[in-house]
Amino acid sequence: MYIMEDLFIRYRKKTQQVSTGFVRSLMDDINWNARLICIKGARGVGKTTLLLQYMKLNFNENIEDTLYVSLDSFAFKDRTLVGLAEEFAKNGGKYLFLDEVHKYANWAQELKNIYDDHQELKVVFTGSSLLEILNARADLSRRAIVYHMQGLSFREYLALETGIQFEQYTLEDILRNHINMASLINDKIKPLRYFKRYLKLGYYPFYKEDPDLYEQRLEEVINMMLEVELPLLRGVDIALAPKLKQLLTIISESAPFVPNITALSQKMDLHRTTLMSYLYHLQEVGLSIHLQKNAYGNAKLQKPAKVYLENTNLMYALSPSGSNTGNVRETFFANQLGQKNKISYHKQTDFLINEKYAFEIGGKEKSRKQIKNLENAYVIADDIEYGYHNKIPLWLFGFLY
Repeated sequence: MYIMEDLFIRYRKKTQQVSTGFVRSLMDDINWNARLICIKGARGVGKTTLLLQYMKLNFNENIEDTLYVSLDSFAFKDRTLVGLAEEFAKNGGKYLFLDEVHKYANWAQELKNIYDDHQELKVVFTGSSLLEILNARADLSRRAIVYHMQGLSFREYLALETGIQFEQYTLEDILRNHINMASLINDKIKPLRYFKRYLKLGYYPFYKEDPDLYEQRLEEVINMMLEVELPLLRGVDIALAPKLKQLLTIISESAPFVPNITALSQKMDLHRTTLMSYLYHLQEVGLSIHLQKNAYGNAKLQKPAKVYLENTNLMYALSPSGSNTGNVRETFFANQLGQKNKISYHKQTDFLINEKYAFEIGGKEKSRKQIKNLENAYVIADDIEYGYHNKIPLWLFGFLY
């Protein structure tokens, strides 16, 4: 009982300290009534804050019905999830929030047991992007509703910076009505004033805590993924972390990165198969985005047609002066579209979205020449406040989530 009390006190302190002045839009997308909810995401995007905010906003009056536990905490050492859930339920608990379950060896099987044995409990758990809900020992895919959490959208960043809550748009909304949308937004703020800064240091919510240390913290996030999460969850040799970081730097400085696997494996002194698997793991852990020519093959075995870093902040952290402008633009577009849309390779333009729309990304002088014979094709231009016809401002695609 003492350990349960200790866990509760720790949790109560965390909820008291967390601010609810700004809440991520994902909170409204989650069906919190489900019995088992999984929130996956890369390190640093704000999963823990989201849980604590939800609990503070919804259970402040009946806080004893809830419990938050981080599974990498020393307070949880030598405990089991099943034992925790049983004791919590016996004491009238109803809502159990488990953070960083990937740090607990038998999490999948024990969550399955909790789900089957304690129908009175609702469980929410978070984990790495590498978290596998479907596995041979405990199939949680039929039980858990899974949500993927990204870093801040440009829309969310603007809300943090200006206090103005802008509406979310769908892709189809933007394609049909981008001129009116851009006018509404430009009447309230000048988005281009904020856009370049967002690209450099606005994706991870912790940028607000100490902007001067942002790049250092971002490097720590990258190192934790390469040196802790990949060795723990994919068996990657920790000694190869510098080579993986080198690979990320190469991707960030390309325009964009079109991998020549043979040349790259020789340059990095890695076997071709090893390099392919590491490229795949970088995507899994949330450090890169891959475009495939064949959307229906085995992504792990296919050579990607193009590779981007997962977000533009990573590019500036890894290559402060070497990031390619065209690559930065395409990376932003791929990142913001990737939350709710399917992104594929297109042989004539930069992107094919939802197997329907073709997009060519460029600067404000970008012409429509490359798309003139294509249906459902658009030019996405940087450094413009307003678009015209099928030429749309790049920054507006930051309002998709």
